[in-house]
Amino acid sequence: MRLHTLQPAPGAKSTRKRVGRGTSSGHGKTSGFGHKGQKARSGRVGKRGFEGGQTPLYKKLPKIMRFKNYPFKVEYEVVNVEKLNRFESGSVVDIGTLVDTGLVSSLSAKVKILGQGEIAKALQVKVHAVSKSAKEKIEAAGGSVEVVD
Repeated sequence: MRLHTLQPAPGAKSTRKRVGRGTSSGHGKTSGFGHKGQKARSGRVGKRGFEGGQTPLYKKLPKIMRFKNYPFKVEYEVVNVEKLNRFESGSVVDIGTLVDTGLVSSLSAKVKILGQGEIAKALQVKVHAVSKSAKEKIEAAGGSVEVVD
């Protein structure tokens, strides 16, 4: 085999359809659009799912079978700032320590700290999300907040 002898497989390439080039071409007159009607007009695009005025399939289906956004919703296990007072001052509070103390159910849970209550100890908090008020309270007590993935 040589590069100059390479050819496409038989039937792999075909000549393009030249529409509107006379009746003998086989694609003349209506140019493959049939006679009259919405689909024969110029500028025809058609909306996705449009079925000519008939109720489209996606509306016939029950709501339960249509698109749902809730599988993409991120759900957090919530821990309020006041619950963090049980930890010793200067300690690191992450998902592991929250699971050990029973504030969070599992290591795979996403945790968000909310700002209800007060905190009196300086803690290093490492969680998935923190509310603005909770962050302010933790930093005001001398602690730090780190958001992890």
